[in-house]
Amino acid sequence: MKKSIYLLAIALQLVACSDFLEVAPKGVLSEDQVSSADKVENTVISVYSSLGNDHYDAPFSLWPYGNVRSGDAYKGGRDEGDIQNFYFLETFKNVRSDFGELDVLWFKLYSGISRANSSLRILNTLTEAEFAKKPVREAEVRFLRAHFYFQLKILYKYIPYIDESVAIADYPTISNRDLSNDELWEKIAEDFQFGVSNLPVSQPEIGRANKAAATAYLAKTRLYQAYEQDEKHNVTNINKARLQQVVDLINSIPATYGLEPDFADLFLPGAAENGRESLFSVQFSKDDGTMFGRLNFGDVLSTPMGIGCCDFHKPSKNLANSFKTDANGLPLFDTYDANPLDINADKVDPRLNHTIAIPGLPWKYDLSDIYQRSWNRTPDVYGEYASLKENVCKSCYTQVGPFYGNTKNRIIIRYADALLWKAEALIELGGAANLNEAREIINSLRTRSANSTQKLIMPDGTDQADFNVGLYTNQASWTQDFARTALRWERRLELAMEGHRFFDLVRWGIADTYMNAYFTTEKSKIAYLKNGQFTKNRDEYCPIPDNQMRFSKGVYVQNYGY
Repeated sequence: MKKSIYLLAIALQLVACSDFLEVAPKGVLSEDQVSSADKVENTVISVYSSLGNDHYDAPFSLWPYGNVRSGDAYKGGRDEGDIQNFYFLETFKNVRSDFGELDVLWFKLYSGISRANSSLRILNTLTEAEFAKKPVREAEVRFLRAHFYFQLKILYKYIPYIDESVAIADYPTISNRDLSNDELWEKIAEDFQFGVSNLPVSQPEIGRANKAAATAYLAKTRLYQAYEQDEKHNVTNINKARLQQVVDLINSIPATYGLEPDFADLFLPGAAENGRESLFSVQFSKDDGTMFGRLNFGDVLSTPMGIGCCDFHKPSKNLANSFKTDANGLPLFDTYDANPLDINADKVDPRLNHTIAIPGLPWKYDLSDIYQRSWNRTPDVYGEYASLKENVCKSCYTQVGPFYGNTKNRIIIRYADALLWKAEALIELGGAANLNEAREIINSLRTRSANSTQKLIMPDGTDQADFNVGLYTNQASWTQDFARTALRWERRLELAMEGHRFFDLVRWGIADTYMNAYFTTEKSKIAYLKNGQFTKNRDEYCPIPDNQMRFSKGVYVQNYGY
C-alpha cells in the first residue's frame, strides 16, 4: 500500500477538449494496458495513492477551509498577502470564483474520482472467477470515491456526480444541479453502503478500508444528510430517521475499536497510528522508491520557522481560551474569551497542551526541546502559538526544498469523532434516555482527557499547567439545550485543528451567528480581522471555480450568493 503507479487520470473538467485527449499522453498507462486480473490491483492502489496527492495550497486536510474559516486558526505565514486568497477565505471578504486554490482543490479531488472510476470500469470487465478479490476491491474503490465526493460536497455543496457508468463523451452534459442536495448525499451514501456490505472486518494490509471504516463514514454521511438545507443553505429540518441511522451504524462498529488511553498517542508517529481509535487514515512514507517519498505535503506549511518553514495554520487565541475550565473542571461557556489564556494561572483541559504549542513548554513532549516565541514568523500578526497535531518532533521531519514534511498518518475518521456523531444524534432525537446516553459519551472523552497528562510535564517533572477536567453530573440541568451546547463545545476541544469545525457550524445552521460574533469580539484584539464579516446564504460554501464553469460551457450553476 506504500507503492503507487501513475495511471491515465483524465481530469473530469477537461474532457470537453476532445482534440487534446486524442493525443496519447506519454509516461502513463491506458485502461487497456491494465485491464487484466494480474494488473487490476495496481489500479486500486492508484486510487489509494490519490489520498496523498494534495499540495500545500490544496491540502486534503482542509485546514484553510475547516479551521481557518471557523475562527479556530489564523492563516499564518508572513502576513495577509502570503497566499492571500486564504486570508480572503478567513475573513469572508473578496472571496471570488476565480481563486486558483479553489480550482486546484476541485481538480485534485476529481482526479481521485477519475482514478476510482477508471479502476471500477476495469473491475467490471472481470468475473470473480478471473479475480477472486473483485467484490472487496470494488468496495474499497467505491469507498475512496465516496470520500472524495464527501470532501467536494462539504466544500462546494452542488457538484457534478459522475460514476464509472458515464461515457467520457457525456461528461460535458452533466450539470452540478442534475441531483438535488439530498440526492447527492444519497449517491455518496450508496458507495459507503456498498462498502459496509462487501468489505471485510479486517484487512491483511494496513491502510485498506474495512467494514468499520465504511460503517463510520456512512454514519457521518447520514448525519450531514439529516440536516436538510434549502437552496440558500438554511437548515430547514433535522431528519429524525437519518439521526436514528447514525446511532444504529455507530452501535454496529465492532468493540475492537475504542478510545486510545492517552490522547497524546493519536498524534505521534508509532504504534497508535493505526491503533484502536483509527477507523481510517492516510498512510504516508519515505524511502519508498519515489522521488521525495509519500510525505504529507498537504500540511508542510504548518511547520514553525524554528524548525523549518512556513508557520501557517496558527491556533487562534479564541481557540486557546476555549480550553479554560472552572473550579469544577467544566468549560467556561460564557466567559472563556473575556481574558487571554494564562498558562501559569488558568485551569485548563489537557487537550490544550496536546493541540497547541505554547512558548516555554516542550515541543511534542520532548523535554530537551522547548518551544520559543522566536520560532514564530510574525508573532505580532499571528500570535505565538503553533499547531501540534499534524506536526512531529524535530528529528522526525524530512526536508524537501524549503519545506519540512513528515510521514505521520493523517486520520480521516477516528473513533472519538464517531462517538460524538452518535451523541449529537441522540441529543437531537431527544428524550431522557437518549440525553443521558449522550452525556455518558461526552464524559468518556472528558475522562480520557483527564487521564492524558503523563506526557504533559516539564523538564523538572512538574505538570505543564493546572489541569482540571470535570464530568457533567447534574442530571436535572442536562436539558436538550444544555446538552447541545456541551456537545458542540466538546467537538471543538476534542477535534480542534483537525479540519472539521467550520463544516460543523454549517451543518448546525449557525455559521453566520457564530462567525459574526467571533469577528465582533476578535477584531479589537486581532487587527487584520477588523473587516471580517460572514454573509449568510453565501459564505456557507465556496463558489464553483470559474475554470469549471467555463469548461462546463454553461451547464454548471453557480452557488447562491456568488
